[in-house]
Amino acid sequence: MAAKRAFPKAKSGNVFGQARKSAKMFRAGLYARVSTTDQQTLPMQSRALREYAARRGWTIAMQVREVGSGATKREAREKLLEAARRREIDVVLVWRLDRWGRSVTDLLATLQELEHLSVGFVSLTEALDLTTPTGRAMAGLLAIFAEFEREILRERTRAGLAHARENGKQLGRPATAAIHAAEIRKLHRAGISKSEIARRVRIGRTSVRRILATGKTK
Repeated sequence: MAAKRAFPKAKSGNVFGQARKSAKMFRAGLYARVSTTDQQTLPMQSRALREYAARRGWTIAMQVREVGSGATKREAREKLLEAARRREIDVVLVWRLDRWGRSVTDLLATLQELEHLSVGFVSLTEALDLTTPTGRAMAGLLAIFAEFEREILRERTRAGLAHARENGKQLGRPATAAIHAAEIRKLHRAGISKSEIARRVRIGRTSVRRILATGKTK
């Protein structure tokens, strides 16, 4: 009886559970970003990203650069995400996580969207590669840190409100129109028009009418 020939099992090349393309077909979107005070590192980031893509055998389908502070809207990043939504790239390649995300929560939200789109994500500095099982496990830790960050913000907000109340500070929007109620009624009794009253006390005519109507119902 002829012995059965053993065939080696092919290694799985899935990205987020989806069939992965061959290395030659893998399309990478490169994202480099610097602050307004650190623009000299932009060429270094771009070069490192291109070299990494070449080592992996990826085709560079898109490359964007961005300069700005952490608080500004990252329009170039949004262009890269739009390309991912159009299925024009298969992986996003960045220099460092803080170059991509404004916060842990923001970072996690974009990574979850990329995962939903079956688009990989690689950050060179942290050696985070979400095209691998190990990288996806690290992404799970990011979710824990994101929730931790949100809880810290909630706790700080609650503590700040409690401190303000203890010091007698009034919370909420100031009642700008109501504080002029007596003056508005006095001017109206003097025959001043509602429009002129609104101009004098610097509030809207609607507020003047509402205060006068309230006075009539009492």
